[in-house]
Amino acid sequence: MTENTKLIQGRTGPWEMVLGLEVHAQVASNAKLFSGAAVGFGAGPNAQVSLVDAAMPGMLPVINRRCVEQAVRTGLGLKAQINLKSTFDRKNYFYPDLPQGYQISQFKEPIVGEGEVLVELDDGETITVRIERLHLEQDAGKSLHDQDPDSTYVDLNRAGTALMEIVSRPDMRSAPEAAAYVKKLRTILVYLGTCDGDMEKGNLRADVNVSVCRPGAYEKFRATGDFSHLGTRCEIKNVNSYRFIQQAIEYEARRQIEILEDGGKIDQETRLFDPGKGETRSMRSKEEAHDYRYFPDPDLLPLELDPAWVKAIEDSLPELPDPKKARLQSQYGLSAYDAGVLVGDQARADFFEAAAKGRDAKLVANWVTNDLAARLTAASLDIENSPISAGEIADLVKLIEDGVISSKIAKDVFERMWAGEGAPAEIVEKQGLMQVSDTGELEAIIDGLIAGNPAQAESVKEKPQAIGWFVGQVMKATGGKANPGTVNQLLKAKLGL
Repeated sequence: MTENTKLIQGRTGPWEMVLGLEVHAQVASNAKLFSGAAVGFGAGPNAQVSLVDAAMPGMLPVINRRCVEQAVRTGLGLKAQINLKSTFDRKNYFYPDLPQGYQISQFKEPIVGEGEVLVELDDGETITVRIERLHLEQDAGKSLHDQDPDSTYVDLNRAGTALMEIVSRPDMRSAPEAAAYVKKLRTILVYLGTCDGDMEKGNLRADVNVSVCRPGAYEKFRATGDFSHLGTRCEIKNVNSYRFIQQAIEYEARRQIEILEDGGKIDQETRLFDPGKGETRSMRSKEEAHDYRYFPDPDLLPLELDPAWVKAIEDSLPELPDPKKARLQSQYGLSAYDAGVLVGDQARADFFEAAAKGRDAKLVANWVTNDLAARLTAASLDIENSPISAGEIADLVKLIEDGVISSKIAKDVFERMWAGEGAPAEIVEKQGLMQVSDTGELEAIIDGLIAGNPAQAESVKEKPQAIGWFVGQVMKATGGKANPGTVNQLLKAKLGL
């Protein structure tokens, strides 16, 4: 994406947007961050609440080792600095669904420091988004305002659930870049097994910081690190889909430009996005860090990590999306695009590799990313639940490679496989779909066509593309089963081309 495409035209000239994201990812763990209460979606109200989560007097937090391990694993996956010593702090604010009156978080000394994420955009450009930090913190509960006209209900099931807050630098310059960053981050977390990435359930959600400035100001900020070159930012809380992230950013940037062009000033505040109206609205003025009165949590010792333990976690990391993409390109000769589509979903990449053993990898990739993907999407199925197995896709591709069926007939076979009619070879046999490559049979059909259409045969000599008519007629005569390569060869010989 060139710089010019990032400009937003206002009444008084062009503007640019500057975006930084704070992504909250729920840690994949069976218990909460400081209590043994279960974690999970769909339990009855307040069914997963321990005395610690409810902040009963005298209850003390105990750190969940698994959550710490998951945070370290994520940091390593983001090529980030792992801090062997970190501390927990109390962030004080009152809300009905936060029984303690404070949230246990990390402020000055987070568990993970600076890292980076490589983000591929749809136009093929790649940008690097720097990660400032990753820290562990508790989630709050949920206030329900729509259960009763006069009362607010509180469900504390989420209270105390472990979150990783992943804070980026303001390195994104357009709504598509921000959405692509969240998508890539989600893919990495799912590969690592540290967050299930389910945005619908709120297990991954983004706070989007948006500001606007005149062209050239961002470059001065990058050169100096001085935020005064940038405009005042507003934070849009808890956006939980790629589409909403883009809509919220576009709306918010326009809103700020209009205020500034009318001579107003932007108030730093927290806003909410209303997907129904496609707009953001004010939620509260943005507190600064000192408003939260952060101080070290007296109930928790500093967290000290053994370097050997961190090394063991690093050694257990799976192959991550970027190295996997490079390997699929070099090992299977796939294009960057095809490899990118495959690694975007770990299960899809595994399915492809299982199907591509000893087969034409490009052909397998086409079937997996096009026909099968379209069918699965239409049926709302994941590839893990595909009614067609990787082995069956491999068998279908082998039939094409061996010239038993054409690519066109393969589509019919695929539809019958999806309908549960059996293995590809069985379907071809049963339905008599074998490609006709018998030159004797094809020659007889072609000879008959040429004899019956002398004028057409003559015109092909002057206009070679007219051969297509003959190819079509042979296909018609064989019910689409003629081998197109053999037909073309024979026609050219017979028509003297």
